[in-house]
Amino acid sequence: MSGISVVSIFLFLSMPAWSRAAAPTSAKESAAATLSRDSERCRAQANLDACYDAIRWSPRDPALLVALGDALERANRPMEAVRAYRRAATLAPKSRDIAAKISAAEAKQSSQRGLGNPSIPDTAARAPSGKRASNADPVAQSH
Repeated sequence: MSGISVVSIFLFLSMPAWSRAAAPTSAKESAAATLSRDSERCRAQANLDACYDAIRWSPRDPALLVALGDALERANRPMEAVRAYRRAATLAPKSRDIAAKISAAEAKQSSQRGLGNPSIPDTAARAPSGKRASNADPVAQSH
């Protein structure tokens, strides 16, 4: 065998080892790029899917949780927004901005309840007036 073919065979056989050694760095870079892209789409476009994806990568980031709350507010889902803001407040308890956002979302939630918004459950407003139905009620039986 010539010297060139021995070197070629050596390089060919060692290529899988090089690609395995480079893979973790590439995967980390890919994860970081995905987090960056999803975070930006969450903050700038209020894209809920991007917010949830970014939070999967970085669940303890209060800024992402606030961005999720903002996106939920834009989607007219104040009850879920309050939950996201409260999670952010537990991670950043000294933030006054988060407390203000919680108050605003709760106010929006209560005003929607007052308007009879069916997307927000209000069991007290929808409770029947003293009547109770059950399977044992003889009036409701069909046979």
